[in-house]
Amino acid sequence: MIDSVKSSALPRSTDKSAREQEPLGSGREFSFNDSDFERVRKLIYQHAGISLSPVKKDMVYSRLARRLRALNKRSFTEYLDGLERHGGDEWERFVNSLTTNLTSFFREPHHFPIFADHLRRLGTRRPIRIWCSAASTGEEPYSIAITVAETFGLEVSHVSIVASDLDTNVLATAQKGVYPIERVEKLSPERLRKFFLRGTGSQEGYAAVRPELKRLIEFKRVNLLDASYPVKAPVDIIFCRNVMIYFDKPTQYKILARFAPLMQDEGLLFAGHSESFLHAADLFKSQGKTVYSLTRAGK
Repeated sequence: MIDSVKSSALPRSTDKSAREQEPLGSGREFSFNDSDFERVRKLIYQHAGISLSPVKKDMVYSRLARRLRALNKRSFTEYLDGLERHGGDEWERFVNSLTTNLTSFFREPHHFPIFADHLRRLGTRRPIRIWCSAASTGEEPYSIAITVAETFGLEVSHVSIVASDLDTNVLATAQKGVYPIERVEKLSPERLRKFFLRGTGSQEGYAAVRPELKRLIEFKRVNLLDASYPVKAPVDIIFCRNVMIYFDKPTQYKILARFAPLMQDEGLLFAGHSESFLHAADLFKSQGKTVYSLTRAGK
């Protein structure tokens, strides 16, 4: 049965002094000044490497205000003080609140024929390891798994996929592999028939990923800032698409420097359409269409 999430109204802040610090007519429940915003920017950078743009102030307010209500905090200062003193599980919720998860099946479709060609070149002579390092709600790793199954057959046994994300909420959704029909309706009828099960009864209006596809994927929480990753090397292919845009150049380089030793010499790294790694030319060289290979390969 598909789980549903229930929400309930939570008490609004009654901190009069905090409200009086907010500009007249702002309509905000909690005071949120530039100092609060800069403090949030510093904390999310320290814990997740994310560089929040100065224009994200309204987004930060709306997302973290939910945490203030849930914890019955009266101000952002009180919330952030508590986070820094006793963080615990709240650090995870803080990071989850500020990460953006925009995804779809076969997003940036030009990558998948290149990926399939590389799979065919690798063939079946040895195990193939793939890492999807920004799995979000699962559409990307399942698109990867579909491509693997279309290349080698649904009973493929020599390919394994690690799908990771920083956000545990989206990973839970990904692991279930159950989506509203409108999320999969752009897939071809053949792909829907081969790789999804249509829900009936209480699950009507949903589609579930077939178990044969799910068994190819292992889901893990990974923070790309960690000194090491729980991913078994050597890796043949890394998908790290549309996540580097949230990091500054030094952080990007640090992450790429951790990717490189994990990869096979002939490995490929897939990046997002607006991402460029020219500042890491000593590590990765462009193969065109935001696909990269190791600079050291072939030397």
